[in-house]
Order: sequence, then C-alpha cells, then structure tokens
Amino acid sequence: MQFLVIKKRSIITVLLIFAIIVSASVWYFSKSGSVSVFNLNSEEDIREIHMVTGEYKTKMPDGREVEVYRWDPGTIFLEPGEKVNLSILGVMGSEHPFYIEGTDIKGKVKKGEETVVPLQFDKKGTYELICDTHSHHGNAGQMIAYIVVK
Repeated sequence: MQFLVIKKRSIITVLLIFAIIVSASVWYFSKSGSVSVFNLNSEEDIREIHMVTGEYKTKMPDGREVEVYRWDPGTIFLEPGEKVNLSILGVMGSEHPFYIEGTDIKGKVKKGEETVVPLQFDKKGTYELICDTHSHHGNAGQMIAYIVVK
C-alpha cells in the first residue's frame, strides 16, 4: 500500500499562491468598471472636442412658454483609450452642474466660461453627460449628451 505524503510547507505554498491569485482577481475586476482620467501634462496627442450649452424657447397655443436646454453636439464618438479634452462653453443658462453617468467625473459649466473635461474611456459603451439642473422630464425636459465609446 502506497501513501501520499504532503508536507506542511507544500500546503502553505499552495494556499499562498491561491490567495495571491484571488487577491489579484478581485483587484482587477473591481477596477474594470472604473474610468480613468489622464494626466494633462502628457505629450501624447489629445483630441479637442468643443461643445456648447443651448436653449430653445417657444410659446405654446395656451400662452405658456416652454424652454429646452441641450448640449450641442448631443452625441460625441470616441475610441477606447483615446485621450480627449471636452471643452464646454456656457452660452445659455447661468450654470449647468453636470456629471457623467458611470464615472466619478463631475463639474459645472457657467455662462460665458469654458470648462475643460479630460476624458479617456477604456471600456466600450454609451456614457451620459447629464445636467443636474435639467436631469428630469419635468418643466423643461432632460439635458443629456451621449459619449459613445465604440
């Protein structure tokens, strides 16, 4: 009859390797949903995209006025990993606090000022640039632009 002898040192080594693999996997998958913002001092090519805030007003047949605010252009397209400076000029509305859904990116666009938002998305998908002031269907509708990473 043969016996398999496993030493304590072998068991500890296997458990240590297993713990390292599990830790690395947890770290990797927790970072996979993150969006990175890049260093502006980089000498690499950075594409500039310009956007403005816009407002449309109309008078309804019953006499009430309706205002709609929007980002223009309403959709921008990026490649995965591409570095972009999104330059937003506040033309209409006193200010537009915004966030990009699915990221930690937040900011504010003020009338007459330019806000530069550095972007770099590694994950394909559609990200919404949402104005907090006009984020619901209420009085003036939603103010949303789409960032499409293809």
